[in-house]
Parts: sequence; structure tokens; C-alpha cells
Amino acid sequence: MNGSGDMTLAFDLSALQALAEPDRVFTDARQWTEYVGVVSEKPTYVVTNFTRKHRIRQDFFSGPRGREESLESVQEQFDTERHVFVGTNEEDRELAERVDWEYLPVEDAAEAAGWTLAADAEPTAEPVEDERDDWP
Repeated sequence: MNGSGDMTLAFDLSALQALAEPDRVFTDARQWTEYVGVVSEKPTYVVTNFTRKHRIRQDFFSGPRGREESLESVQEQFDTERHVFVGTNEEDRELAERVDWEYLPVEDAAEAAGWTLAADAEPTAEPVEDERDDWP
């Protein structure tokens, strides 16, 4: 992703879940953004469980607030040149426009940054044929 490093990047949880290696995505994003985090309409524990499982350290998250209120709050707290919201659908695009964030579909973000979408990921292990020769 080209452009200024003076950026706040927010992922909708569903966009982050659409990526094969969300932990790598955050590590990469930290190289060219000031702040990176997750927003979601899901309960806080859902986001927390996902980020813990993937060892993601986020600079902000939506907590008990909805996505719109969260994005507005993040924009007030993190004064960067750009605020970019990565989402998955038209509803996400409309939300970004309402709160004056740039919108980036997760597919475009993945292509620009060299990230792999979960749907395109290679299986992590080949299916193992029954290799035991002592098995009947």
C-alpha cells in the first residue's frame, strides 16, 4: 500500500477474518501506519478472543461501542493525515463515507500489501494418507 505513513488503519473484524495470516497483516501494517486496530459490532470478547488467538496487538478496538461511534472516536483520538477503513461489503463502504474515512475493500488491501486471503491460502498441511503399514 503506497502513500503516507501518517495513517490510522482500522479493520472490520470480518475483513481481518478474511485474511490468511492476520498476525502478519498487523505486523506489516505497523511498518507503514501510525495506528492499527479492529472495529466490530460483535461483543468485545469476540474481538479480544480473535486478537489473542492470533497474537495481534491493536492500538484501538471498538469495545462496547458500535462501529460508527468507534471510528468517530478513533478519528478524534488519533490525529493522522489519513484514516482508512478496511471492510468487506457495501455496508462497510457506506459506514466509511458517513464517518469521513477512506474505504478499502479487503481484497484490494490484500493485493496492494501482498497479503493472502484465507480463501486463497494453501492448506497448512497436506492431507495425510494412512501411512501406518502396521494398520490393517
